[in-house]
Amino acid sequence: MEHIFANIELSNRRTPELRPLAVGALADTGALMLCLPEHIALQLDLQTESLCEVSVADGRSMKVPYVGPVKVSFENRMCFVGTLLIGDEVLLGAVPMEDMDLLLSPGHQSVTVNPNSPNIPHARVKIEH
Repeated sequence: MEHIFANIELSNRRTPELRPLAVGALADTGALMLCLPEHIALQLDLQTESLCEVSVADGRSMKVPYVGPVKVSFENRMCFVGTLLIGDEVLLGAVPMEDMDLLLSPGHQSVTVNPNSPNIPHARVKIEH
């Protein structure tokens, strides 16, 4: 299967005077978080909130900066997420995709808004009675 990319917009919630940054992001349901390379974090003026320990594909563990909140926009959807600074490309993980109710279409090599909820994201929750 080929890689699937999404055109997203990123902005720093704490500095609304900065213009949003349009980027191509690798959509990866095997990753949880939004991951950004350091040069993107610098352009967005993101500040490190803490460190987070992560496990990478080759089994190594490492500590990386955790920044945020970052506003992520895709078409008519948006969410706010904490972000890991790691890697050399933008990685859109399952948490922000789920938060915006996005679907991957491997056959079309695209990310799409869930057609069952085209106007606003749908979230499934459970309430205890």
